[in-house]
Amino acid sequence: MKRREFTRLLAAGTVAAAVGTSMTRPLFAASSLERIKASGTLRIGGVADGAPYYQKSLTDGSWRGFYIDICQKLADDLGVKLSILETTWGNSVLDLQADKIDVFFGLNPTPERKKVIDFSGPVFKNAFTMIVRKGVGGTAWDDFNKPDMRIAVDAGSSHDAAISRHAPLAEVARLKTASDATAALQSRRADAQCLVMVLALSLRAKNPSIGELVMPTPADFTTSNAGFRREEDQSWREYADQWITGQRESGFVKEAIIRNMGLVGVKESDFPPGFDI
Repeated sequence: MKRREFTRLLAAGTVAAAVGTSMTRPLFAASSLERIKASGTLRIGGVADGAPYYQKSLTDGSWRGFYIDICQKLADDLGVKLSILETTWGNSVLDLQADKIDVFFGLNPTPERKKVIDFSGPVFKNAFTMIVRKGVGGTAWDDFNKPDMRIAVDAGSSHDAAISRHAPLAEVARLKTASDATAALQSRRADAQCLVMVLALSLRAKNPSIGELVMPTPADFTTSNAGFRREEDQSWREYADQWITGQRESGFVKEAIIRNMGLVGVKESDFPPGFDI
């Protein structure tokens, strides 16, 4: 989408806000699209330990990751600066609702999340997997749905929701971050950790001895989407959704993912056969 389309949508959003009545008024005084244009800044959330989605340098505080690259291009196409707020997967929805950020890339549109925020269409495809401590075994979700199975997840994430669906009988440790869940697995306080495919491949490339990567059957495919604060004026979500579709179709999204996966030691050939990003 061109910047003139951004300007057209901004004008439409301004008119929509102006004609709002006391019965139907925006949830915030100005729409996100108006705020982005007026401030010259696109505010996103980033997860410090979320490589290859997001990664914050411990030495200089700089960010990298495929969602950083994607969001930087979005900001460039809008003609604004990019501002990154450090958050977690679990807190990102709260940050959207509190108007701390304009968009968060990397959310699965679960039914609970759909009740409180809006979503774009898919940015890319993913699947839920398990990193399983050696000797534990398991190939199907039923193998993990047992009272003596200890599973670690990051609280409030799509991993948490997946385990709640597939392994309600398991003993689940809901920890603050995915790194905390990995630490539980490494210290043998957990038998397995639930992660989406992209994160699991990255973790295994970084630490091959962490455990085996299993995509339990039946496969639970998912998508990674962008989340938006719920507003009556939908011009910002509509603009971003069209922009995402264009970047998927052009191949930019896949190129950004493969390039950043390579930075953490994962090749395109490491994805399971038939798995299409």
